[in-house]
Amino acid sequence: MDYDVVVAGGGPVGLMLACELRLGGARVAVLERRTEVDPTIKGGAITTPGAEALYRRGMLPAMAEVQRQAVDRFRAFIREQNGGDGGGSGGGAAGQGLGIVGHFAGIMLRADLVDRTAAGLGDAGPAAEIAFVAQQDIERLLGERADELGVDVRRGVELTGFDADDGAVTVRMRHGAVRAGWLVGCDGGRSTVRKLAGFAFPGTDPEITCHQAVVEMTGAEDLKVGWTATDTGVYAHGPMPGRIVTVEFDGPPADRDAPVTAEDLQARLRRVCGVDVTITGVRTATRFTDHARQVTEYRRGRVLLAGDAAHVHSAFGSQGLSLGLGDAMNLGWKLAAVIGGRAPEGLLDTYTRERHPVGAQVLDWTRSQVAAMRPDPRSRALREIVSDLAGTVAGTTYLTARLNGGGVRYDVAGAHPLTGRSAPDLELTGAGRLADHLHAGRALLLDLADDPGLRDLAAGYAGRVDTLTARCPSRPRLAAVLVRPDGFTAWAADAGAPTPAAGLAKALQEWFAVPEGAVTPG
Repeated sequence: MDYDVVVAGGGPVGLMLACELRLGGARVAVLERRTEVDPTIKGGAITTPGAEALYRRGMLPAMAEVQRQAVDRFRAFIREQNGGDGGGSGGGAAGQGLGIVGHFAGIMLRADLVDRTAAGLGDAGPAAEIAFVAQQDIERLLGERADELGVDVRRGVELTGFDADDGAVTVRMRHGAVRAGWLVGCDGGRSTVRKLAGFAFPGTDPEITCHQAVVEMTGAEDLKVGWTATDTGVYAHGPMPGRIVTVEFDGPPADRDAPVTAEDLQARLRRVCGVDVTITGVRTATRFTDHARQVTEYRRGRVLLAGDAAHVHSAFGSQGLSLGLGDAMNLGWKLAAVIGGRAPEGLLDTYTRERHPVGAQVLDWTRSQVAAMRPDPRSRALREIVSDLAGTVAGTTYLTARLNGGGVRYDVAGAHPLTGRSAPDLELTGAGRLADHLHAGRALLLDLADDPGLRDLAAGYAGRVDTLTARCPSRPRLAAVLVRPDGFTAWAADAGAPTPAAGLAKALQEWFAVPEGAVTPG
C-alpha cells in the first residue's frame, strides 16, 4: 500500500479528515486539483458545531484572531454606512460584538433574545464565541495543521478514476496511480468519487438562482444593510464593503458554469432591490441554487463520502461547512481505528447511522428557508409569522439551537441526558476546560468523583482512552463522562447512580475494544 487512505479533495472537510486520520496513526494522501486556496467568495461564517470541532483540536486562538480581524472590517463597514456610528455591542454567542447569532431566511436572530440555559445552548465554552470566520480562512488554517501533522497534500493533482476490490483501492490520476486501503470522497457537490462509485443521490430539484459577489459599485447609498425581502426576491448587503447577495425565484440558472459578469449582477441586483446601483468592477463572484440532495449511505465497501460529496443544499444559514467538519470528525477516528486494528470494520457502519440524520435535518432546514423567502403572498404570510416568532425569546432560542446543531443526539446506548450528545465544555478546577484535553484526538474518561474503579477499567484501554481526574463545581452531580475522540459523549453517570462501572465497561467495550486476534502496530 502507498497509503492507508486517499482523500479526494483538499478543502476544509478533506483537510480536517486527513488531520483526524493522522492523529489516529494512518498514512494519508490528499489529492486536490487546485494549486492554492480557492479565492471565490464562499461561506463567511461558521456555526458552533464546526467551531467546537476546531476548538477541540487546539485551534481556538487562530480562529479568534481571524474573527477579530473580520469584526474590525465589519465595524468599519458599519461606520461608513452609518456616518461614523459603529453600531451597538452584541453579546452572548455572537461574541463578535455584532448583536446577532445568525439568520433564518434572512430574518436576523438577535443575541439578546437567546436563552443560554436552553438545551443545546451554553455548553460549548469559548467555541460559542466563534462565528465570523470565513471558509477560506478555515481552509488555510487546516492546511497549516495538515503540514504540521505530516499529511501528504498533493496540490494540482486530480483524481480521474479508481478501482476498488475487497482489499484496497487503486486511485488513478493524470500522471500515475496510487494504491490505498480506503478512498474518501471530499470532492464537493459534483463529486467525481460519488458518481464513479455509484452512490444513490436522491433529493429535491432547485427553484431559485442566487448570486453572491464582492463588487465595486456606485449608487449603493439606498441599499439596506443586511437581508431584505422585496416584491421580486431577497437581497443582502454586507457585512463587508461591496458584498452582495441576490435571490431570485424564477428557476435554476440555465448554465451554472457561465461566467458571472458585472452586467448580469447589476441587472439582477437592480431587479431585486429596486435601486439603480451601478457595478463598476467584480472582485469575486459565484452562482448557486437550492437543490437539496443526500446519498442514501455514506459508505460503499472501501469508498466513503464526507461533506458536500455526501449532501448538497443551499448556503442559507452557513451550516454546510460545520456539517462537513462534523462528518470528518465522526469518520476520522473510526476509520483510523479500523486501519490500526483497534476496532472491527463494523464500527464504520455507525458513520452513516449517526451522520445521515444530521445531514437530513440540515437539508430540511435550508428547504424551509427557501419556503419563507419566496415572494408569493402565501410565503410572505409565512415569513411574517416566522419574523414575529423570531422577535421572541422562545422563537429565537429555538431557531438558534437548530442553527447551531443543538438538537443533535446520536443513537448511543445509555439513559444519561448527556449520552450521544456533544460533550459540554466543562470548566475543571486547576485543569482548564474539557476541550483542552482532547487535542490529541483520543477518547477521554473524565473522572469527577475520584473513582479508582472507573479509572482501572479505562486503564485496560491505554493508548485509546486517556484518563483525567478533576473537579467540576458547576456540575456537582456529574460523576464521570466518557468522551469519544470526536467530542461526543459515549457514556456518563451521576453521583449515586447504580452500577456505574458496568455501564462504563459496556461503553468501553462497544467503542474501543480491539477485535479478538487483531495485531495492532507497536
